[in-house]
Amino acid sequence: MGCTRDAILDALEDLTTDELKKFKLKLLSVPLREGYGRIPRGALLPMDAVDLTDKLVSYYLEAYAAELTALLLRDMGMQETAERLQKASQGPGAAPAGFKSPPQMAAKSAPHFMDQHREALIKRVTDVDGVLDALYQKVLTEEQYQAVRAEATNPAKMRKLYSFAPAWNLTCKDLLLQALKDTQPYLVDDLEKS
Repeated sequence: MGCTRDAILDALEDLTTDELKKFKLKLLSVPLREGYGRIPRGALLPMDAVDLTDKLVSYYLEAYAAELTALLLRDMGMQETAERLQKASQGPGAAPAGFKSPPQMAAKSAPHFMDQHREALIKRVTDVDGVLDALYQKVLTEEQYQAVRAEATNPAKMRKLYSFAPAWNLTCKDLLLQALKDTQPYLVDDLEKS
């Protein structure tokens, strides 16, 4: 997973001070995919390339952070830097959405269990806190963890948890599935049979 983070850092370190400032200003106004929050302006503006890379990855996870970074670099007219980032961040299981997938990844089979059973999981998961504890600091940041915990009901918590899913890669979804298997094995077993 660190390969993509390193590629983002390399791309940002390649920018001059003025270019990095311009990049951060563009990041404040770029349209984001549904389910993603914007990095607060006060936190964003004073960051150097290393801090910005960490913040991008913590807010958007590696794949979407790389996609956003490449998009903004292209918008700034830095095609070569964006291409280098794209090539460096594409590895087995790490191709950002919007980039061309390697041929072996193009033939995806059925949707992941977490996508396939989204509606049922939102309705039927009863131990959301146990799932959150298993995902804390592995998939969920502190802010995301607290945001989900703040919801009043289990279905609302699961909806909030799913709102972060567009940023997840296959490993994140597998970790969520494992957390569900550990906390609610009968529910997972029932859904797998359906």
